[in-house]
Amino acid sequence: MQYIFALILLFTYLLFYSCCQKELVKIPSVSKANLAVTSWDDIDGFYKDDLNLSLEVFKKDCKRAKRYKNLKEVCEKSFLSTNAKDFFTTNFSPYQLISEDKKELGLITGYYEPLLYGSLEKTEKYRYPIYKTPSNLLLIDLGDAYSELKRYRLRGKVVGNRVVAYSKREDLVKNEKDILEAICYVDNKVDLFFLEIQGSGKVKLESGEIINIGYAQQNGRPYYPIGRKLIKDGYIKKENISLQTIKRWLEENPNKMDEVMNLNDSYVFFRKSNKTATGSLGTQLIANRNLAVDRGVIPLGYPVFINTTNPINNKPINQLMVAADTGGAIKGDIRADFFFGNGNLAEELAGKMKQKGKLYIFIPKGI
Repeated sequence: MQYIFALILLFTYLLFYSCCQKELVKIPSVSKANLAVTSWDDIDGFYKDDLNLSLEVFKKDCKRAKRYKNLKEVCEKSFLSTNAKDFFTTNFSPYQLISEDKKELGLITGYYEPLLYGSLEKTEKYRYPIYKTPSNLLLIDLGDAYSELKRYRLRGKVVGNRVVAYSKREDLVKNEKDILEAICYVDNKVDLFFLEIQGSGKVKLESGEIINIGYAQQNGRPYYPIGRKLIKDGYIKKENISLQTIKRWLEENPNKMDEVMNLNDSYVFFRKSNKTATGSLGTQLIANRNLAVDRGVIPLGYPVFINTTNPINNKPINQLMVAADTGGAIKGDIRADFFFGNGNLAEELAGKMKQKGKLYIFIPKGI
């Protein structure tokens, strides 16, 4: 009897194990991550989503993404397509991103387009500069010299006859003051710090004019999330950490503000733009339909289906998006930053968004 029971248990285990195992593949020309072969029926919410809207966003991003070899043909087809479901299921194969330790869930955060208040001239009230890219900042593509480093770029400056790392946040003004040029000046140092993290925003001048500020460059230093320090030192509990609680702490502790913000050596430079929030792909971002990604895992321009939850009401978010942006903090096999748009609700959602989620990348057939 025990022998039969053991056989039943073994059979049940093997049946469950074989059903739940996914076939993992590598497609180096697209992604460095593990990819699990998936069917359309296995993607929760795919057929219920507004695929027509997703197709329009894909077409919009294809105006830039068609320059990539793997997307050229499918982008051209999209411009002629009117049936979204048929377009995606006919021209793509879906793959789920799986981490190196074989997990399906990763971290989904959020970002938005903030509104700051400023002046084109420095005044007592408006004294915090939004800097343009310095003329001495070098961007070196290491792949030109070493093919194995083609994914890496070096940012630095020339000192004597050597290229050295560019100044970190704390030393920037001291070391580069002679060449730093401001686009405008804003009234809030904390808001300026978070403008860098968001990557783009708007500045409303006293005249009522609003100027768009877009990401231009970065100093090459690694990004450090200052919330980590505030949790470690017991200032904010881990379960309460958000953009809102970090902002509040900085504003309530002005004597420690610079010390904490300078832990993040990364510094972002901006440009004045005639467009609203624009991603690394070079297209204007669409709220709730564009993602920032780790481009080594998800190339720009690719459709990505996301399963996650709303950070305020915990309702499911199951929808097709397009990878159109990147970010210094967006690194990992299952990692994405959800663009919420602008306004108070977008800020609240983005600030609280740190949800678990699944990601599916749609790869053009034939690759």
